[in-house]
Amino acid sequence: MEITAGGLLEVRITPADVGKRVSVRRVEAVVSGSPEFTDTVGVLTSWDQGVLLITKKDGQSVRISESSLVAGKIVPAAPARRRGPAASFEELSRVAARAWQPLESEPLGDWTLRAAAGFTRRANSVLPLGDPGIPLDDALARVTSWYARRSLPAYVQVATGAAGTQEMLGAELERRGWVNEVSAEVRIGALAPVGDVEAPAAEAVRLTRVPDEEWLGRYGKVSDPDLARRMLVEGPSVWFAALPGGRAIGRCVVDGRWAGFAAVTVDPAHRREGLATAVMAALARRALEEGASAAWLQVETDNPGALTLYDGLGFALHHTYHHYRAAS
Repeated sequence: MEITAGGLLEVRITPADVGKRVSVRRVEAVVSGSPEFTDTVGVLTSWDQGVLLITKKDGQSVRISESSLVAGKIVPAAPARRRGPAASFEELSRVAARAWQPLESEPLGDWTLRAAAGFTRRANSVLPLGDPGIPLDDALARVTSWYARRSLPAYVQVATGAAGTQEMLGAELERRGWVNEVSAEVRIGALAPVGDVEAPAAEAVRLTRVPDEEWLGRYGKVSDPDLARRMLVEGPSVWFAALPGGRAIGRCVVDGRWAGFAAVTVDPAHRREGLATAVMAALARRALEEGASAAWLQVETDNPGALTLYDGLGFALHHTYHHYRAAS
């Protein structure tokens, strides 16, 4: 918070700071004559009619009455990382897009419309890395029409929580009635520690270039095996891992210095046996052989088991993304 020379808190933000990352303190309640304060950090996405809207790192929007503010200031986008790999939001987003490619795509300015017959939201959503080149309402009309012609719902993938992410776009979508259906964390970490993990079962992991029926069966999200296989094998250098009997599986895409992990799935009867770690260790060793040094993955925010696993392997939050669906 900003403190003046006299020791008083001060509000040093105005409506002109919309779009910037801020830290504010407000009076939440008054108990027995004493105020109770709440601090909020995020992007100031609007300041209208005496109400501020701040989008936090996890994508949550907080409405704050201007009259309740006691302090506020502009803050840096994110603290510098002291260990592990570093990456800009745009670099990581493009790497992730190459690792999960659609069957068809079309540019709209700096946006990319992606479709894959409905197989996963990631491959059937707009990737808005920049300006669509036309007014937002016109762009969204083009988006909904493009997906409607393919009998698909319209989704826009919006990121929050890092320098260059899209809090302003998310706020605009919410104003237009678009709904955030699911959120996921994008995490990054050093690759070598994953490959060095002691996981005896890793020696039994089989690596292939194409997923077999057993792998697809464990993946469990497949209604059209041919479509799934066609989608899953696309990428710079793709590897599939499996333990005998389909006890655990995983996918890894090696792209320059990056190794991207996905589809790490364990048979419920064999959870807490270290099998997910074994799969990731085997994939990491192969990625290291191909020259990768950094790792990334995406995990939905409502998956506590996976979040705990990735915490233990040294993966730190980079940003969060959200799939907004057009109002029906």
